[in-house]
Amino acid sequence: MPLEKIRCFIAFDIDDETILTRLGETQEQLVRTGADLKLVETQNIHVTLRFLGEIAPQLVNSIQEEMKMVKFSSFDIELRGLGVFPNLRHPNVVWVGIKKGAEELKGIFAQLEPRLRALGLRPDVRGFSPHITIARVKSGRNKTELIAQIAQMENLELGVMKADALRLKKSILTPRGPIYSTLYEVRPQI
Repeated sequence: MPLEKIRCFIAFDIDDETILTRLGETQEQLVRTGADLKLVETQNIHVTLRFLGEIAPQLVNSIQEEMKMVKFSSFDIELRGLGVFPNLRHPNVVWVGIKKGAEELKGIFAQLEPRLRALGLRPDVRGFSPHITIARVKSGRNKTELIAQIAQMENLELGVMKADALRLKKSILTPRGPIYSTLYEVRPQI
């Protein structure tokens, strides 16, 4: 019998307590608009470098080996400004932007993507846009108020953190929300 597949992604965790507190306060401001939101729990907030989807367990070791080949130095990530995907008329995801550190993240993605494709993983068709997701919009309720609040926060400074651990994460979906655990991590080699 084949082993059950594992839902995985590669990310940098946001684990700076000051930033997490500020993100929680930002989420509270969004909730006060009365919009229909599903917030990302602060312990689950991260910068997704590559969503892998449901993968065979035997692929995990190969992914770890490819992650070891990625060269990067420790760098700062500055979190600043709010926005939405796909656009303000149809907001589905509320995100915080990454200013400083975006180029480093793109460089790591550029090293990782061909290695993952060589393992047979499908290409990420959406490309890579450095951000962190803080909420998902479930309906159009109070959309105008939500958009107005996001516009007021478009330059909000949330802080700077050190990116020094690229992690392969496992995601178990539950009715109460996802549960993430770290399967493997790579530290800077440069």
